[in-house]
Amino acid sequence: MSSCPFHSSTDSASTLTGERIVQEEKARLDFDGRMSYGDYLQLDAILSAQKPLSPDQLPDAFKKLARVSRVMEQLVHAWDVLATMTPPEYSAIRPYLAQSSGFQSWQYRCIEFSMGNKNAAMLQPHAHRPDLSATVQAAYEAPSLYDECLRLLKRRGLAVPESHIQRDWRQPYPANDAVESAWLEVYRDPKRHWDLYQLGEELTDLEDAFRLWRFRHVTTVERVIGFKRGTGGTGGVSYLRKMLDTVLFPEIWTLRTQL
Repeated sequence: MSSCPFHSSTDSASTLTGERIVQEEKARLDFDGRMSYGDYLQLDAILSAQKPLSPDQLPDAFKKLARVSRVMEQLVHAWDVLATMTPPEYSAIRPYLAQSSGFQSWQYRCIEFSMGNKNAAMLQPHAHRPDLSATVQAAYEAPSLYDECLRLLKRRGLAVPESHIQRDWRQPYPANDAVESAWLEVYRDPKRHWDLYQLGEELTDLEDAFRLWRFRHVTTVERVIGFKRGTGGTGGVSYLRKMLDTVLFPEIWTLRTQL
């Protein structure tokens, strides 16, 4: 398993990959006083009607994870509509967006952090909004969905190492052979660990849908603006292609080679 790309011996270097990419792409992260997509669409008024759900037991969590995966599928199909916008049509509205950027979406950043894609540089776009930055900071500092799943495996008696039960949750998740072995125990005896096996497959569905969303994003951007720089200051397509390599739940994928 040591030859697997997700089990690198250079974990300390890889934890900074996200920040390095942002720096290399010259991303614009200071949006103080600038209009955002949310301002343009007046999303605050829409989203204020939403109320968060409280945590539930595992069977209820499965239902919610399945729903989230279906929502992600709908978001993937939203690119079908956006892809109908031709380059001249986008160029006509582009000046009105000014320097608005997807980096300004605090909701999306909370999703990324909750999914485990932690990147300290992505806190900066929200620093000028104390009302939002506290929420983003809390998501950054909290255990991710996958972290919580591993803690559950540990409580069920599986050999998840302490290094992955109590760690700095602000750091990107480091893949681990022992964690893969714990998941392998579940997948080799699904009848015995049925709910944990189902949890693993729900996570697979979720990341599968998220990967499709990322792919459709980069494809649509290339179709509409080519290789122009993005509104966030990055290389646009070059930045989005680098994001395709992000793996959120690594052992869920690598274990399949061992089955």
